Amino acid sequence: MKYKDLIKKMTLEEKASLMSGKDFWQTMDIERLGIKNMFLADGPHGIRKQAEAADHLGLNASIPATCFPTAATVANSWNEELGEIIGDYLGKEAVAQKVNVLLGPGINMKRNPLAGRNFEYFSEDPYLAGKMAAGMIRGIQSHGISACVKHFAVNNQEERRMSIDTVVDERTLREIYLTAFEIAIKEGKTKTVMSAYNMLNGAYTNENIHLMREILRDEWKYDGVVVTDWGGSNDRVAGLIAGNELEMPTTAGETNQEIIQAIKSGRLKEEILDECVDRLLDLMFVTEEVFENPQKDFNRKEHHQIAQKTAEESIVLLKNEDNILPLKKGTKVAVIGDFAQSARYQGAGSSIVNPTILEHTLECLEESEITSIGFEPGFERYGKRNQKKIDRACALAKDADVILIYIGLDEATEAEGLDRQSMKIPDNQMELLDALYNVNSNIVAVLSCGAAVEMPWINKVKGLLHGYLAGQAGARAILRVLSGDVNPSGKLAETYPLRYEDTPSYYNFPGKEVSVEYREGIYIGYRYYDSANVNVLFPFGYGLSYTSFEYSDIQVAQDRVTFTIKNTGKFDGMEVAQLYVGCKSQEIFRPKKELKGFTKVFIRAGEAKTVTIPFDDKTFRYFNVKTNKWEIEEADYQIMIGASSTDIRLADALFQEGTGAPLPYDKANLPSYYSGKTNNVSVEEFEKLLGHKVPVSKWDRTKPLGYNDTIAQCQYAKGGFARFAFHLIHFAHWFLRKIGKRSTANLIMMSIYHMPFRGIARMTGGVVNMPMLDGILMVVNGHFFKGLSHVLKERSKMLRVAKAKQQ
Repeated sequence: MKYKDLIKKMTLEEKASLMSGKDFWQTMDIERLGIKNMFLADGPHGIRKQAEAADHLGLNASIPATCFPTAATVANSWNEELGEIIGDYLGKEAVAQKVNVLLGPGINMKRNPLAGRNFEYFSEDPYLAGKMAAGMIRGIQSHGISACVKHFAVNNQEERRMSIDTVVDERTLREIYLTAFEIAIKEGKTKTVMSAYNMLNGAYTNENIHLMREILRDEWKYDGVVVTDWGGSNDRVAGLIAGNELEMPTTAGETNQEIIQAIKSGRLKEEILDECVDRLLDLMFVTEEVFENPQKDFNRKEHHQIAQKTAEESIVLLKNEDNILPLKKGTKVAVIGDFAQSARYQGAGSSIVNPTILEHTLECLEESEITSIGFEPGFERYGKRNQKKIDRACALAKDADVILIYIGLDEATEAEGLDRQSMKIPDNQMELLDALYNVNSNIVAVLSCGAAVEMPWINKVKGLLHGYLAGQAGARAILRVLSGDVNPSGKLAETYPLRYEDTPSYYNFPGKEVSVEYREGIYIGYRYYDSANVNVLFPFGYGLSYTSFEYSDIQVAQDRVTFTIKNTGKFDGMEVAQLYVGCKSQEIFRPKKELKGFTKVFIRAGEAKTVTIPFDDKTFRYFNVKTNKWEIEEADYQIMIGASSTDIRLADALFQEGTGAPLPYDKANLPSYYSGKTNNVSVEEFEKLLGHKVPVSKWDRTKPLGYNDTIAQCQYAKGGFARFAFHLIHFAHWFLRKIGKRSTANLIMMSIYHMPFRGIARMTGGVVNMPMLDGILMVVNGHFFKGLSHVLKERSKMLRVAKAKQQ
């Protein structure tokens, strides 16, 4: 231990006090020993340090900070160096705002396109997500503070996220859901990891010994700090034993007492507490050094320009019929769509940033060389139909050479705590598009949203530019691509299916009650579509340019692949070359191809460049469930270089020696997995993959409700008061949506409906403690007066104790 002597000077109470927050965002300090508190702040794409009342849902405004493009956007750049640059600028701002730990990046996999927080995550591919995250982490931590990679692990739905049990087989866990974290930890060297809310195979992630000890600490040799997601602690002592040092936010000392009692009773060894204190002290002291010198404010204009450069490199051109883009000089353009006057530039929830500058399309049009003949909003932002707005938009469109229509998803549709209900663009926007098409078919759509959407309307637009959620400078960046000042080079970091029903997790998302089963196994995203031969709208890795690239001269060595790319068009541009590897053996089921490397190169018109992509320790490996470790199958492997996952330009073969591991599966038992067609696997076959029975996925409605049951389960509670409260909450949600208050209605779902009862104690900063919660549960379970009496008695007791401490 680094701080053995200092820890010896601490009382047991002081050591325990460091294990949970001082308040909502700060850790505990110990003045007599010179231990200062740390400040933690949200910040995957911008700092959210709240000056006023703290909350975890983005309700109260934060100190102004640069709002960079979200992770879903940045991933489309496929540029690790750019990720590191963003991290560098995020780190500068964090230091300027005196933030020790920046809570980001988020690197959970995009298992399903409806997952509500997809805008905050990089990709459906763990290699791409891990590499982008590692770069960002290096940039952030170059300033002496800590990044915090999240949410560890397998947190892929928002509904019931604080209590859902994720059921996933070990190989899928390792290859798909942990690989990005492995890269972020080993290559990015993150100092902090945030555990997820959910359970993993029967144990909460921060208490999961297999995840936290065996993999994170023992296998990956991680020696940093693990912090809970806010309110995400279940059994504090079990979390500590698993190696979860810091619980956030404060519980007003309640869980400190649990730790002290556990040591006195022998349930917890004091040496384990000391180890946790030692790791936390190291983070505190290391991240405090930078603040010993005076700090300057950051250059807002410079940071804004970096946000713009990031957006420019991340925008994806998806369609360009008749070369309608870039817009030719003198082209008369009608600008239509509410998102043009009020940009949709970030998600909603804990990542929401108060931007230093915010640009909108209409403001930036005057500076561009695009000739605008006028603007009409065309639709109501939050879905209400308005025929007058459509009529005015059509009248304007008649006189235009090209229509620029700004469409997408609104802020209430993509938000932390809620999953989307469909992949559709709102009906009122589609009605507008249909009407415009009948007036003028020269339409370029600019799409703003943080996740995949269905596009049955794709044939009604000649051009389609996807800005994703492009940050505070996104509007100007999009205009620069439309005008040709910037040649688009973004490529999709996720697949766009033709329809939601085609997705591999369609039948198993989201988990509605106790658990969610990952029956599709390793076949998520393009791994499924390619292997099952399912047609898609836009494949993983796809994106157009204003120029063209020709690939040639592939040469495969044992440790690398080399090839040539020539820019055969008229524009200078950047190309993302992607390395895919496929195993030719049929003995172990695998996707047809998997991303194992990528590089982005700038090539001038007419120029050719030699490109090399090295192999690494992940190029040929698979996780063997019999040996419980990574192995290499001896076989011939196809080495493929593509412009997307389906546009393979070059291919060659390479024989790879194996590690001699036994075959992990009986092929006859797993026909769906060997065929790759895993979108509707039977429970029996899934259990053979798991190696055990799946847990019961439905609530046991005969049992009393407990700490980890949710407020939504009050619908079948024995207590009439609880059932009444449930129906009142349900009605309030329905009514608010009915009158158009969708954001307020969302808050009910985010902060009340799916909250487990323990969250009442964990998230209220000591206002409600666990003994009081026992009384609330008595009321819920049919003992109204006994429970009410218990709540009042425990409340009185808590106040007396607090008063005695102050004297």
